[in-house]
Amino acid sequence: MITCPACGHEVSADDRFCSMCGERLAGFETTTTMGALDDQTLTNELSSEDIAAIDALPAGSALLMVLKGPGAGGRYLLRDDRVVAGRHPDSGIFLDDITVSRSHVGFTRDQGSFLAEDLGSLNGTYVNRELLKAPVLLRNGDEVQIGKYRMIFFLGSATGTQ
Repeated sequence: MITCPACGHEVSADDRFCSMCGERLAGFETTTTMGALDDQTLTNELSSEDIAAIDALPAGSALLMVLKGPGAGGRYLLRDDRVVAGRHPDSGIFLDDITVSRSHVGFTRDQGSFLAEDLGSLNGTYVNRELLKAPVLLRNGDEVQIGKYRMIFFLGSATGTQ
């Protein structure tokens, strides 16, 4: 544990901001990027259950899988026309971490595909390590970073009901 220089609150050495006063802690940049995931990394990271879930996704839906960060191993199904991810408890995808804005990013279904759009978040949204400045069409295997959450996007292609 370390002490916040602004308010004296004890914080974890891994924290970038003080959870009490919001002060940026020394030694950390406000935004970091992580290395891209290649096919070998994905093969090592995904379990047989993950692969089965991806293969069973119905057409018109998508899946975000958390590979790194809080909630690693979590899965979020995108099946509505519009899903907002953020720290607000009523978000379609609730991400409970200070690095995530209350309404951080929106995922919109468009003719069977999904667009990601940053909703004015403080830390930005990254797709394939690129800061979103405009809505972007997501493709299978795209890496989506929302605060500390590092996710992989998979678009459904199996036949079935939504």
